[in-house]
Amino acid sequence: MKLMPALAAPLRPVLVGAVALALVGGAAACARPGVQGTAGSRPLDRGAGGDRGTPPVPGTSVDLARRITSFTDRINQDGRYRIPAVHDRRAVADGVRLFLDGDRAGAERTLATAGYTVRTLVDQPGGGQYAEIADATVDGEATRGWGRVYIDLRGPARWSVQVPHPTADQRTEQLGIGLLRDVRGGVLILAGAYRTVGDGESGETDAADVAHRSDSVFAAVADALADRRMPAVQVHGFADSSLPDHDVVVSPGKGNAGLPSARRLASGLRQEGLRVCEVWQRECGRLEGRTNVQGDHADAVGVPFLHVEHSRRVRFDDGLVAKAVRALSEVVERWRTGRG
Repeated sequence: MKLMPALAAPLRPVLVGAVALALVGGAAACARPGVQGTAGSRPLDRGAGGDRGTPPVPGTSVDLARRITSFTDRINQDGRYRIPAVHDRRAVADGVRLFLDGDRAGAERTLATAGYTVRTLVDQPGGGQYAEIADATVDGEATRGWGRVYIDLRGPARWSVQVPHPTADQRTEQLGIGLLRDVRGGVLILAGAYRTVGDGESGETDAADVAHRSDSVFAAVADALADRRMPAVQVHGFADSSLPDHDVVVSPGKGNAGLPSARRLASGLRQEGLRVCEVWQRECGRLEGRTNVQGDHADAVGVPFLHVEHSRRVRFDDGLVAKAVRALSEVVERWRTGRG
């Protein structure tokens, strides 16, 4: 039907505007997270940490290694620790679960009940984004010593690395940082107090030894991840004099679910020129990692768990740390891709 000239001119801008709005609306639908978009766009991963269907919060630019190291450098034998109440442990673990499910708002509300918060960080060396789940205040972090959790936002969470004894097992956090940066889909669980520190309220000794205590935020988060079928590697350190003929001790922990991965790791470490003690082959001093509570829970749910001890010689040599991380990364990459 032809429009009369007197009507056509006034309607032309309206028609053009309607077409433009339709085009913009279509483009927006294509770009919406979770909806197939144009070249270069991708759906938001469930582990990416945004509210359901929304992009991650813009992050603060940091050097992730420097940020984590500055935190662990403040951990010492004169520090303070308080055994968390059951509801606090549950709140942090539930907050991590919600975040991994993509419900950031729900995670933040839950974490806030335990005095925790979520921060988004952009690692400057590579541009990778990470979520930091930690105390909301510096004072809370210093007086409670419950630690932090870092989540890689580059893909769905598939594995974890645990650092239960920072400072006491010097520079073990460097192994955790290297692994988190190297393989996508990781979660780093980091203790927040020196292992021999007692509870400031009850006076209970060694309360901060989270590898052997089930009443910690560290253990609650580790258990929550194991319940999600996420395999884990826990890194430790030993004095060179404890096992002078070896650089690394590899153990599948209490159970055998992690034994195939432990064998691969031992082989990879040897290829890097490191001397390996395999606990399934021989005794390796008192470094077998059979009593760690995180390994107990992993065994109970049938999830691979690796307990890996590194000599001081390895931990204090950046080149050897890089070799250890490369060997670990090969194993963890198999976990990430479901080949573990």
